[in-house]
Amino acid sequence: MKNYKLNNKIIDNFSNTKLTLLIPPAFLLLIIGFTFFFKNALNTEGYIETQKKMFYSLNGVLSKLPDLLFNITQLGDAIIFLPFFTVLIIYTPKFWSTLLTSSLIGLLFSVSLKKIFLIPRPAAVFDNESFTIIGRTLASTHSSLPSGHSITTFMIITTLLFAFMPKVFKAKVIWSILIFSAGLFIAFSRVGVGAHYPFDVIIGCTIGYIAALFGIYINNNIGLGTNLINKKHYPILMLFLLIWMLAIINEIMDRNLLIFYFSLSALVLTLGLTIKTYLKK
Repeated sequence: MKNYKLNNKIIDNFSNTKLTLLIPPAFLLLIIGFTFFFKNALNTEGYIETQKKMFYSLNGVLSKLPDLLFNITQLGDAIIFLPFFTVLIIYTPKFWSTLLTSSLIGLLFSVSLKKIFLIPRPAAVFDNESFTIIGRTLASTHSSLPSGHSITTFMIITTLLFAFMPKVFKAKVIWSILIFSAGLFIAFSRVGVGAHYPFDVIIGCTIGYIAALFGIYINNNIGLGTNLINKKHYPILMLFLLIWMLAIINEIMDRNLLIFYFSLSALVLTLGLTIKTYLKK
């Protein structure tokens, strides 16, 4: 039998995570909405023009470390970021059932809101020579708001935040600052690579946080994920991990970034532990 102490701790932490925590992000979205309203910027042109200077400024500062930034921004892709936590499938199925639920909610938010707002990307509006573009030039005319990478990033780090929240207040503060700082750095890399406006990222982070809270709430009230700890399903998990590894290898062949090797290594480690656990009598 596996030791479920960590899983029980996460269940306990999630049970203490209340929907009242939705109040701060909801308030932030209201402030953003009213700000754009009073600036007469609740339209495509106004939205872009209001933050044009901020975009150029942040893009100029963040893009000074292009190699680091290009690696970091890949973590906004769930296929690249989630492997770092796959080892927890074996030990904390509650964390993963919550993470998967939050991912679906975040994806729904991202797809639907992009179709509602239809904001063009910076590369579709500004002269591409006037700012730094790292990686592919994303010039879609309808997919900038909100930033999907920011939603994914904050959905993952918020789930991580509450799953492993310390009990001591001082430790809670330090843990929260570290987690949110890492999340913001990953999210704002989207401005640094020239893919999004600043408020695409801010709104995306807020929505990702909300998606995570909804995922936690749903999993607190519905017993999802219990089958993840059943050994008889491990062959399916192994097959899924192998397919995932092939997807990462494909990314390596395409763009050969260091961050991909870390993701691949995490999957290899998880596969090895899964096989070891499955074969153990």
